[in-house]
Amino acid sequence: MAYHLIRKTMLQAARRNELSPRRLSFATAVQTLAASWIILPIARGTSAVAVVIAQLDRLAQQQIGDRPNRVEPRAVKRRPKPHRLLTNPRTEAQAELLRGVLEPEAEPREAA
Repeated sequence: MAYHLIRKTMLQAARRNELSPRRLSFATAVQTLAASWIILPIARGTSAVAVVIAQLDRLAQQQIGDRPNRVEPRAVKRRPKPHRLLTNPRTEAQAELLRGVLEPEAEPREAA
C-alpha cells in the first residue's frame, strides 16, 4: 500500500510540473517523504500546504537519466545449495567442527 501511495505522490508531482511520472526517481521520493513524516504532523494550516507543495516540487527536481532499451526480466535466479542449514548457534557449530563432529551432507534443497 505504501508503494502505491508513493507512486501516487510522484504522479501528483509530475502533473504539477508537467513531467512524465516515469522520469521521477522512486528512491528520492521515498527519502523525501520519509523526511517529511517528522514535519507534517506538527504543521498546521497554510504551513502544511506549503510543506506539501515544496515536497512535490522537490520530487520533480530529481529526475532519472535517460535509459533507452532498459528491459529487465522478472525472474529470480536462485539455485539450490548443497549445504545444510545452520540450525544451531554459530558458536556451537564452530565448536562441533573443532571437535571433529561431522554430519553427512544434507540433500540439496528445492529452489523456492
